[in-house]
Amino acid sequence: MKSAFLSTFIVIAALIAVNVLSAFVFFRLDLTQEKRYTLSEATQTLLTNLPDDIHIDIYLTGDLPPAFKRLENAVRETLDEFQARADQTITYRFINPDVITNPDAKAKLIDKLQQRGLLPTNLVANEGGKRTEKLVFPGAIVSYQGKESAVLLLKGNKTDTKEEQLNQSYEGVEFELASTIRQLTQTKENRRRVGLLYGHTQVPPSRFADLLASVQQNYDLFFVDMTKPGPIAGIDALLVLKPDTPFSDDDLFKLDQYVVNGGRALFFTDGQRVDSVSTAGTYAQPLNLNLDDLFFHWGIRINRDVVKDLYCAQIPMNVGNMGDKPNIQLVPWRFYPLLNNFGTSGNPIVRNLDMVLGRFVSTLDTVRASGIAKIPILLTSQYTKILKTPALISYNEARQQPDPKTYDGGVHIVSCLLEGKFQSIYANRILPGDTRAAGFKASGDFSRVLVCSDGDLVINDVDYKRNTPYPLGFDRYTRNTFANKDFVLNAIDYLVDPKGVIAARSRTVTLRPLDKIRVDANRTGWQLLNLLGPLLLVGITGLIWQVLRRRKYGIG
Repeated sequence: MKSAFLSTFIVIAALIAVNVLSAFVFFRLDLTQEKRYTLSEATQTLLTNLPDDIHIDIYLTGDLPPAFKRLENAVRETLDEFQARADQTITYRFINPDVITNPDAKAKLIDKLQQRGLLPTNLVANEGGKRTEKLVFPGAIVSYQGKESAVLLLKGNKTDTKEEQLNQSYEGVEFELASTIRQLTQTKENRRRVGLLYGHTQVPPSRFADLLASVQQNYDLFFVDMTKPGPIAGIDALLVLKPDTPFSDDDLFKLDQYVVNGGRALFFTDGQRVDSVSTAGTYAQPLNLNLDDLFFHWGIRINRDVVKDLYCAQIPMNVGNMGDKPNIQLVPWRFYPLLNNFGTSGNPIVRNLDMVLGRFVSTLDTVRASGIAKIPILLTSQYTKILKTPALISYNEARQQPDPKTYDGGVHIVSCLLEGKFQSIYANRILPGDTRAAGFKASGDFSRVLVCSDGDLVINDVDYKRNTPYPLGFDRYTRNTFANKDFVLNAIDYLVDPKGVIAARSRTVTLRPLDKIRVDANRTGWQLLNLLGPLLLVGITGLIWQVLRRRKYGIG
């Protein structure tokens, strides 16, 4: 009797000690192979420095197929981890719009969600031979100090299978939620600074409107005027968007010294100029921006050519008359390649990224450069044809059926990431008496530069009827939105802080699908095992317990 009392006392004391200790020492164990429940260091730092409480409403819940239910569980598990790590209160709730029975109230909620940026997805499922359709909102609304921001949770490459796309969304849950929280909680003091090169493009500001507005959500944006004296300084990254006028030698010197001193830069430049395209045709002319020597010294070369790709977007064209009216149809336009080849690097910039829309793209080659790593980021498909400039570009070509055998140009790089210690192109060229000698640096600090051979990739279309810009990457003909904006924003995040929240995009969760044929063949057996297995286990445990008690106390 005393031993039983002592054992009970020890167990109770141990439980009390564990609870008291847990109030002062916090730890969680993640035993999964991919560490799927372990947040990145940047996310943990973000959560432990939250200025105020955060509330999140998630609209992905209800009667969902298993794959979507898995995504819902991933959101729930991630938010539980957020709550455990945060020094402020993070609350969340799952809201199912389907439980609203009042048609007017439901329509009002759906309209409200769409205005906030949460677009519905028509979910079609086949379960047990039954086809069902359902409208779901795979997203969330994050609220902080009276501000709100929408989070799209269903993201990924639309050319992959539904299972793969959902798994990509699963992998991206932490990044999507953490980046939105970062956006809402940033203060003036901890915002990074991004500079926009001014004066080298004739593209009107409205064509950059969506990108610059998106950049300003996470960064302070400044104009960099190259005509002013002094070096480029005080910014964390420099944007060079579709330049169309040549750079002077003084401009090149400033760019060179900015990168050599550790500055990050993103160049979206063309290798040729296409002013306009007519039915009869126009010529793509070579474009010389005087950047060739600088790029070549860094290890890349933008070629004076234009890519034709069988994997391309579509444009409307009058293919004939239907009665007395023109017959307008969408036809492939091989000068607008869909860039869906991201190399094998698995870089966070392009991991799980959807297709990127290019327009009049040039090829990019890498050359030897000491100390610089060259990582291909965007590439064409293998079915390409390269036209050297001047090259005739005519809308009538879209009417022709292409011969795939002539599109044998192979894969070509469109965007490349350069990492390393950059050397100045002006080394051994600056004389002691030169006014630029003061502060000149020949060998560089570690830096990163991203070069893309398509200046149109960062340009948005404009709705001229309403005089408003379309989202960057939006194709007004097919109504699809490509991942141009995500690509640029990810690139800025990575160049500025590769160990920041962007690092969460490196998360990998391996799909381990069941053998559907074996599951269907043995469905009844598995169902019986799931139904009777727990009961049998409990019965065996009870039987063993009774046998042990009888032996110990001599019962029966």
